[in-house]
Order: sequence, then C-alpha cells, then structure tokens
Amino acid sequence: MSNTSQTEQIDNVMAQRAMRKSRRNWRFIAFVALGIAVIAILGRALGGFSEPIKAAHVARVVIDGTIASDPVRRTILNDLADDETVSAVIVQINSPGGTTAGGEELYEGLSRIRANKPVVSVINELGASAAYMTAVGSDRIIARRLSIVGSIGVLVMHLDASKLFQTIGLDYDKVSTGPLKAEPDIDEPMADDVRAAYQSLVDDSYDWFVDIVADRRQLERSEVLRLADGRVLTGRQALKEQLIDAIGDETSALDWLKENHDIDDQDVSTYFPLPESEWQKAVDLLGSTAKNFVGSSLKSVTKLDGLVSVWQPTK
Repeated sequence: MSNTSQTEQIDNVMAQRAMRKSRRNWRFIAFVALGIAVIAILGRALGGFSEPIKAAHVARVVIDGTIASDPVRRTILNDLADDETVSAVIVQINSPGGTTAGGEELYEGLSRIRANKPVVSVINELGASAAYMTAVGSDRIIARRLSIVGSIGVLVMHLDASKLFQTIGLDYDKVSTGPLKAEPDIDEPMADDVRAAYQSLVDDSYDWFVDIVADRRQLERSEVLRLADGRVLTGRQALKEQLIDAIGDETSALDWLKENHDIDDQDVSTYFPLPESEWQKAVDLLGSTAKNFVGSSLKSVTKLDGLVSVWQPTK
C-alpha cells in the first residue's frame, strides 16, 4: 500500500471520528437546551423563580377579555385566600363577560378570599355579564363614570343554517339516544320542545345570577329584575342604581382600603395573569395582529361552549 493511500485512510478515519464527536456534542447541547426549556416552562407554570413576598402587600388580579374557566387562575385565587402576607385583593376588570361557569368560578373564588380579607373590584372600560357576576363577589365595586356595567342575563346561541343547506343541497342526519340529544340541529330551526328545554336551562342560570346580585348589592329582587333585562349602564347610571359603590380607579380602591381597613403604603403585586416570556409576548402580538386584521373581536365569543353571559354590542 502506498504512503498516499495510507494517508487518505488515516484522514478518513480522523474525519469520521470528528463527525461522531461533533454529533455527540450537538446532541448534548440539544439535551441541555431541552432541559432548560422544560425547567423554564415548569417555573412559569409554578409562578416563576422569584422569591415569595414576605412583607404585607396588596395582590392584584387582572380579568381581561372573554371569561372562561381557568385552573391556573382558580389555584391562584384559592392560594390568595390563605396567604397571610396578602392584606387585600384588587381585581382589575375589563371584560364583556364569557361563560356562566367561568363567571361563577371567579365569583366563588373572590367570595372565598372575601371571607378572610377585603376584596375590591375596579371596572375599567367594561364589566358586563359574567364580568359583572365576578365583580359582585367583592366587597366593593368601583367603576369609571363612562365604564360599561351590567348586562345581567344569560343566553344560549343556535345557528340555523337550514336554508343554506337546502340551497347547496346538503342533508344532515344523526342517530341519537333521545329526542333532545345533540339538539338543536344546525340544519333546522329550533323546535318548540328544544326551545323549552334550553329556556329552562337559561332561566335557572339567570335566577342564580339575579339572586347573587340582590344578595351582594343588598337590593330587592324586584329591583334587580328591573335592571336584569340585558341592558348595560354607564358607571354614573350604575352608581345611581346601586350596582356599583363609587366612581374611581385603582387609586380609589387603595384609598378605600386605607380608610376602612388600615391598609396603607403597601406594594401592589400582580398575581394573575402570570408573567409571560419574551417568546410568548411575540406569539401574542402576532395573534393580536391577525385578530385585528380579521376584524371582529366577537368571533371568539361564538367559540365558547355552554351557557354564556356576555355583552354583544353588535350582531
């Protein structure tokens, strides 16, 4: 064998070894990166790596956008109820409402906190339907003069596409275990028995909503029923009707806590939503841009499952 051939073989062996070593290094780097990502995600899910606040402080919970059940938020509210370092909770609300179950979850969560410490809800632009259901779980409700408040009511929506199906020649059929299973059908108007069943569902949820408003706002049920026709009110009107307690903002909430609960000069720390990573902010920004490009913010409402308590300004 010539010296040239031996040199080429040695070079090939060395190249193969270098390639295998490079692969091992990249695999190790990928494994470490994956581990870091998992730890970061777990850290975010568990509230991050920041040290718990030891000094007495006020917790802020932000309810923004369409309301639905949220296990992370529910856990945070439960923890706030028992956290001895939290002197009070301020709930910042800007929401048209959402599912009745989501509103009930928030109402119950704030009620548990209220049993141990003061809770103040501050309605900014909008606090309607399930968002107002949330607010009545607090000790005090504050809104701006021109905030939109109220819309006490419940609805269930059905899309009747029967004429469209007939036009394009589609037929929709099913096999079910009972006459009301999977009703109403999208390919026909709502039948009387189906409408009666859904009306019973809506009425039961509506009665509970009216009852908690009457109880928490110390109003006669007849007075609440007068306002519970789905109407919305400005903050000024809501104050006159006793649906809120005062005109103001978060500073007003802190002033009330100082005057009535001796809570003064305490930091306010946001507990919900949890802080987002930079990449999540970028994803949210892209999603928001796409949503604005499409146009209608109410499209998300139509995706809500179950009964909803939501204010819809347009159709």
